[in-house]
Amino acid sequence: MSTSNVKALIEIKHLKKYFPVKGFKARKKKQMLKAVDDVTFTIKKGETFGLVGESGCGKSTLGRMICRLYDVTDGEIIFDGTNIENLKSKALKPFQKRIQAIFQDPYSSLNPNMTVAEIIDEPLEIHTNFPKKDRLNMIKAILIKVGFKEEDMNKYPSEFSGGQRQRIGIARALAIQPDFILCDEAISALDVSIQAQVINLLEDLQKEFGLTYLFIAHDLSMVRHISDRVGVMYLGQLVEVSTSEELYKEPLHPYTKALLSAIPVADPDQKQDLGGDLIQGELPSPLDIGEGCRFRSRCPFAMDKCAKVAPELKKVDGERVVACHLY
Repeated sequence: MSTSNVKALIEIKHLKKYFPVKGFKARKKKQMLKAVDDVTFTIKKGETFGLVGESGCGKSTLGRMICRLYDVTDGEIIFDGTNIENLKSKALKPFQKRIQAIFQDPYSSLNPNMTVAEIIDEPLEIHTNFPKKDRLNMIKAILIKVGFKEEDMNKYPSEFSGGQRQRIGIARALAIQPDFILCDEAISALDVSIQAQVINLLEDLQKEFGLTYLFIAHDLSMVRHISDRVGVMYLGQLVEVSTSEELYKEPLHPYTKALLSAIPVADPDQKQDLGGDLIQGELPSPLDIGEGCRFRSRCPFAMDKCAKVAPELKKVDGERVVACHLY
């Protein structure tokens, strides 16, 4: 979908999340793990914003801060015009109704002691005033919408496959009619054929209900399929944000090129030539990042300036931004 003139639903401004490192030596030095460090971007109404990067780069931490599952160290989270990063309890509750999440593991994200009906009813009971009978009818309608039968309501999660359990998670997220859904590695634990089914379901639901997604994933080919725009994270920071089409056609940041070059291709002749060996050296410790560009120790294009000055995200063309001294 085209989102160039669409209003932003979520604005992230200089967002930070630092975790204190446990242990005597760490406490003595007051070391902090900078999981998310000065991240700024927007998610527009009705779009799917993909977020990619290696494990440990801060993708899930960022998503959970937006959902207010983690407190914010610094920065702003503006949801539909309201700053929500410091809201508590009653003031936050109306926004919790509008923001829901689908988690990575469909085996651990559902209470095994609750039936499907009870799992989906829980957010309805918390966030709505509908009587029990009306909630029951809503649960039936939601289950049918995501591919279940009415008789599945009284079954337990253990009676379903991984893909079916993820559909239950989707139904739970949809129950209170949110505006925004965090899809945190929502398909990575599923078989490839089931992944495609879940992606198609998410796209259909987005069209029907006007949903906005933050889609966090490792599978770059799947991110390309579902996302309108994509952000690339490295060691807690965004290094590139672009439309999905532009990013995959002509990546700019060396790290983005390295990620895309690692995508398996059935026909080697069809593999995109992005410049040979694009990652060198070892991943630096997130506790000792130092000054300059965080990717410099692995970048084949690193120069003296990269070790001294951290590149800032700057606009290259249209809405495309990149943090690299090459641009």
